[in-house]
Amino acid sequence: MPAPLHAPDRTLVPALRAKIDRKTKPLGALGQLEELALQIGLIQQTLSPALNAPHVAVFAGDHGAAKAGVSAYPQDVTWQMVENFLAGGAAINVFARSNGLGLTVVDAGVAHDFGTGRGGDGVDFVSAKIAPGTANYLEGPAMTPAQRDEALAAGAAVIADLAARGCNVVGFGEMGIGNTASASLITHCLTGTPLAECIGRGTGLDDAGLARKQALLATALERHRLAGGGDAPLEVLAAFGGFEIVQMAGAMLAAAVRRMVVLVDGFIVGSAALAAIRLEPALRDYCVFCHCSAEPGHAAQLAALNARPLIDLGLRLGEGTGAALAWPMVKAAVAFLNDMASFESAGVSDQDTE
Repeated sequence: MPAPLHAPDRTLVPALRAKIDRKTKPLGALGQLEELALQIGLIQQTLSPALNAPHVAVFAGDHGAAKAGVSAYPQDVTWQMVENFLAGGAAINVFARSNGLGLTVVDAGVAHDFGTGRGGDGVDFVSAKIAPGTANYLEGPAMTPAQRDEALAAGAAVIADLAARGCNVVGFGEMGIGNTASASLITHCLTGTPLAECIGRGTGLDDAGLARKQALLATALERHRLAGGGDAPLEVLAAFGGFEIVQMAGAMLAAAVRRMVVLVDGFIVGSAALAAIRLEPALRDYCVFCHCSAEPGHAAQLAALNARPLIDLGLRLGEGTGAALAWPMVKAAVAFLNDMASFESAGVSDQDTE
């Protein structure tokens, strides 16, 4: 596990508020961007924050339950999409390039051998495979406690490498056929939201496929509880998580310890954030929730974490695409805090207080 995590010192709040309020605008006129600027100033403990070497890390892993029919796509799509990332052809590649974001693809547990020396053309590749996919949680736990802990540590190692390259803001993405099912189970267990309200169509299940997915996940949940499982986050991750989800949880915790800004994508990344915040509640202060996923369970996550996402475009792709698309707003929040004139510096009259 990463080092103990502490919430940002809030001593700077009055000074940050004053700097924001004295910009040449009516009070609160920049809305959510003002709260975002305040949050980033607190994370970095400065009145003049900087966003350096921004990066998106996409974690990929396979799920043993995928072959049981919880997804509309075959499991091979996981490794095929990783190859697409490495070739630069996926949506996250396009959005990362267009927004000046670095991109790292992490093999957390894909059932495929990618060989060595991969990456290039603006994409880094990290081999952090715990196993070639998790076990089938319809039959038993998805992973052992030892595998879970190894995955948490592997995620932290990815962050250590990014930090060594000067990165202080990292977005999270994922790829894994079947991982909306894992995210649904994690969300139910950690929020108490009825399981049916946490389950969506994922990669595009029809009505019959959705009904099958709901029945399978209800069975998995019942078997987990009969085996003596609980709702503690580490137990839930071992029971239902994917290696990509657990590695993201470990990476988020490690990023917050290093005072990085953590950009949370949608539903699957949200399940990792939910579990990590249940482990270390202070992580919540470092997280920027980037978009509202069309997956129904995401609303439960956002409500449980009292989170207001930056954008709502009806996205449900994953890959970190929501984080990449929200990135310009994060930059804008820091830019106005640092560069926008104050009433005093611009010689503009303030509001009439008489």
